[in-house]
Amino acid sequence: MPATDPHPDEVDRIVAAWQRVRPDLDVEPLTVFSRVSRLGRHLDLARRGAFARSGLEPWEFDVLSALRRAGQPYRLSPGALVTQTLVTSGTMTNRIDRLEERDLVHRHRSPDDRRGVLVELTDEGLRRVDGAMTELLQVEASILEVLPPADRSHLAALLRVVVGPFED
Repeated sequence: MPATDPHPDEVDRIVAAWQRVRPDLDVEPLTVFSRVSRLGRHLDLARRGAFARSGLEPWEFDVLSALRRAGQPYRLSPGALVTQTLVTSGTMTNRIDRLEERDLVHRHRSPDDRRGVLVELTDEGLRRVDGAMTELLQVEASILEVLPPADRSHLAALLRVVVGPFED
């Protein structure tokens, strides 16, 4: 446990136990990644709650938010949605079908390609995704309130460096 921290957390206790039973190991990575993992679980629950208040599942928010970010008229090809959401084309077809059943999106023929299809947000889809985004930002801002703004920016920059090699 760090001597400078008067409030050890569960990760400090886990690290201390590993140091005690395996002093030959450098357990420093646990001090970062165990906290990132734990934060990820808490964040996942908070996000699910934010989306649920707008009547959406996380996967629904992913698809609807990709369409919303496209700007008016809020439409993309299924291929562009696959690229942005990192799912297979079969999964995306299923998701579009389910969103269409809920009247959150509509399919339209592409004006540029007779065989192509575009997926477009409905008014209800737009209302839901905007509501979910507002909820999400409120939840995430409250989580970050424990840090001063400069520390938030620094944390974001550090995480960008760590995540970067996975996304190149």
